[in-house]
Amino acid sequence: MAATPPARDAEPPRPQNRKADATPHTGGVEAHGIDVIPDGERHGSPRELFGVWAAPNVSYLSLVVGGTLILMGLSLWQALGVVVVGNLFWALVGLVAVSGAASGTPSEVIMRAMFGVRGNRANIAVTGWFASVCYLALNWAAGCLAAFALVDEAGLRPSTLVKIVIIVAVAAATLAISVYGHAMIVRLYLPFTIVLTVVFLVLAGYVLQRADWHYHPQQGLHGGALLAALAGGLALVASAPLSYNNSADFARYLPRDTRPTAIAGWTFLGAYLPSVLFTALGVLAGTALDMTDPQSALESIIPGWFKPAFLLAVVLSAVANNAMTAYSSGLALQAVGLRIRRSRSVALDGTLGVALTLYALLVSDFLTTVNSVLQLMVALMGPTMAIYAVDVLWRRNRYDGHQLSDESRGGAFWYSGGVNWAGATALVVGAVAAALCVDTESFSGPIARALDGTDLSLPVGMGLSAAIYLLLTVRGGRAAAAPSPVAAERQTV
Repeated sequence: MAATPPARDAEPPRPQNRKADATPHTGGVEAHGIDVIPDGERHGSPRELFGVWAAPNVSYLSLVVGGTLILMGLSLWQALGVVVVGNLFWALVGLVAVSGAASGTPSEVIMRAMFGVRGNRANIAVTGWFASVCYLALNWAAGCLAAFALVDEAGLRPSTLVKIVIIVAVAAATLAISVYGHAMIVRLYLPFTIVLTVVFLVLAGYVLQRADWHYHPQQGLHGGALLAALAGGLALVASAPLSYNNSADFARYLPRDTRPTAIAGWTFLGAYLPSVLFTALGVLAGTALDMTDPQSALESIIPGWFKPAFLLAVVLSAVANNAMTAYSSGLALQAVGLRIRRSRSVALDGTLGVALTLYALLVSDFLTTVNSVLQLMVALMGPTMAIYAVDVLWRRNRYDGHQLSDESRGGAFWYSGGVNWAGATALVVGAVAAALCVDTESFSGPIARALDGTDLSLPVGMGLSAAIYLLLTVRGGRAAAAPSPVAAERQTV
């Protein structure tokens, strides 16, 4: 279980071997994939990350999550407390984002330091690629349902053919952004944030007129039932930030000397503020409306003139959310070992996501199954995020992108047989322990059942994985080499 010590300070950029990835990142289709971004192509400011992370979180799905907390039996103030605390997990997303600028590589490559070259392929295949494709289907389904309603408002009954055309059109708009890549996301997401915020603030006005600020459920929860609801609500809210262990993907173009605190701070604020505001708005809506069908419930309180704007905002929020997801899923497919251009890997994942969306909306209640699977995957994503965060802190954010990109047997991150057993052991033990504690509609672990449905998968899985990884890494490796004063100032978190 020996662990390789932290990589030395990053060396000057070396020539790239892959012609497809050597093209500078301009306003066209992004040529870079999982290769190292040369210093000459590093650009931008960490402030840009605010818009990048705000757009997907000014989201209709945030309203849905907020309404769900009330349906779980929580009072208004209990639900709002869960929203504030659960979204603090975005701080971990900000923390792991700093590794992108340090290495010039995406998260899908950086995690080789935690799991080894081969071990990381298995990790990314599940927590990166598979989860991303499922999220594509879920978000597109939510957005397309709003698009169907918008077409119906226009007087055109959405037949099966019309629905197929709408699904393909929404997916095509999403994938166009993802294929053009990082520069397009940075350019579009601040305007997306502004437009979505304006629409949802207008919606907030109608919700606040009806919200019950003294709301309590008819049968209040107490004792074990209340603890179970609070734990389940916390896991539900935290599942969003824990699914973004790919945040380095969007920071890797920043200059190497960008302050890590700025990267972490702008990432956290961009995600945390809109998530809290609009999930809280969903909570307030739940005090006055039946949020079992949130789209219909919200449509019932808004005037006819505003309904098209609201439905378009739901579609746009799905596009913003999925463009980032599809972008990272393409990188994940490359990191798993598929040797194709990033643009083609994005298109491949998008095609699969469209197929799942068509099946979900036209054939079967696939979304219920996928939603349950993703709830269970939090038991795996939480430990993965915990291990990643511990590694960033232990290495003091010193990652050499060229060493990370070396997949040869003699590489720094080959470890034993291509697997870092410290990371693999911590992930497996943490995920198994979390699964024993998880409580969902489709599966309840034995520990959760013994605790009357209290879901402790989040603290148990993350805490155990972090502790095991740190213990095995410190025992198996030697202390980190002290960086130079300049490197310490620039790279220490």
